[in-house]
Amino acid sequence: MQKFIIPYITYAPSKGTIIGQDAKHVFKVLRLNKGAVIGISNGHGKDFSARLLSVSVDRIELDIIEELTPAAESPLDITLCSGMLKDNKMDLVIKHATQLGITKWIPFFSERSIPSPDAKRMEKRCERWETIARESLKQCQRSRLPEIRMPITFERLLTLPDPSDLKVAFWEKASTKINTLREKETISRIFILIGPEGGFSENEIDQAKIKGFLSCSLGPRILRAETASISSCTLIQHIFGDI
Repeated sequence: MQKFIIPYITYAPSKGTIIGQDAKHVFKVLRLNKGAVIGISNGHGKDFSARLLSVSVDRIELDIIEELTPAAESPLDITLCSGMLKDNKMDLVIKHATQLGITKWIPFFSERSIPSPDAKRMEKRCERWETIARESLKQCQRSRLPEIRMPITFERLLTLPDPSDLKVAFWEKASTKINTLREKETISRIFILIGPEGGFSENEIDQAKIKGFLSCSLGPRILRAETASISSCTLIQHIFGDI
């Protein structure tokens, strides 16, 4: 079933409207007609089925039929913290991390990160990441959009009060293997730290350890930073029963 996001839908039965590019997609690409049934998510954890009442290129009127039980959300609450990368590599990270099921994404600047862009450019990049996350949510049939925060400094990141059962900093020089995390029990809230191109400095890893992070390896091969972000989420989910 095709899925679309309408943030203001909170209950069924009710009415809804699809406009803009999504309406054009329904009309020109999917070629759906009046009476067709589609999926709706409000992006906050609720799914619904909806019937098309009227169809045009710029507006789709909907009858929200019933609330559905979300089937694609992860039981794990994963916060992925990614060091800022060059070009469009961050787009790749949020695209795939959303599909994998993360709850929150926090980009950060560290010693080896790219220079920080001006505030206006950074706001536009965040808007782009939110758009990418919405498209990924529709593709993977999730019900909850990940929270995307504005980039912060590494020092600020380590002081965040976000609660967690496990905090892991993946580092290419770490000797602890990821499969040792299997020994942890009752884990549901996980904080993952991935460095930028060039990785973390030893000083940064020391700071992270003081704040309660475990330093772990993703294996003997040196991974690109964007690959490490995606791999770490996948492995954590496998270890703690989501995949």
